[in-house]
Amino acid sequence: MGVKRILFVCTGNSCRSVMAEWLLRQALQRAGMDRIEVESAGVFAIHGMGPTRETQRVLQDAGIDCSNHRARTLTVEMIEQADLIFVMEQFQGDEVLRRMPQANTKVHLLKFYGLPAGHVAGSANIPDPIGKPFEVYEVCFATIREAVERVAKSLGVPTT
Repeated sequence: MGVKRILFVCTGNSCRSVMAEWLLRQALQRAGMDRIEVESAGVFAIHGMGPTRETQRVLQDAGIDCSNHRARTLTVEMIEQADLIFVMEQFQGDEVLRRMPQANTKVHLLKFYGLPAGHVAGSANIPDPIGKPFEVYEVCFATIREAVERVAKSLGVPTT
């Protein structure tokens, strides 16, 4: 298998990229695919900060405990080591490429990844839920879950 490391990137690494990381980890674990590393980072993260309470709650509702997650700031080393990089918004992809232009072939907008041509509609961005009501986190989580399922399928994870 060619993909060994996947990196999810958002702004603060306390909401969206955390959801994506832990959802994909769960899918890979259930499929017994432990050779793929999954991590996340934020382009402007406060290193060491925990996930928001709302992020923990929405993941807990899905049977995932992310309470030990700590935010990490995106580094060039992370970009170099990743085989696939998924961003939540276009500006994050731009920031990845500003730091390492040669990574252009491995950076993807998570929301549209794996969609057939012609099925892409609306904004490519997954809006940041931070500071918003829990219901916004639930909508964000549903969008991310759907996209992560496509990522998992592309990695050969059996669909349920």
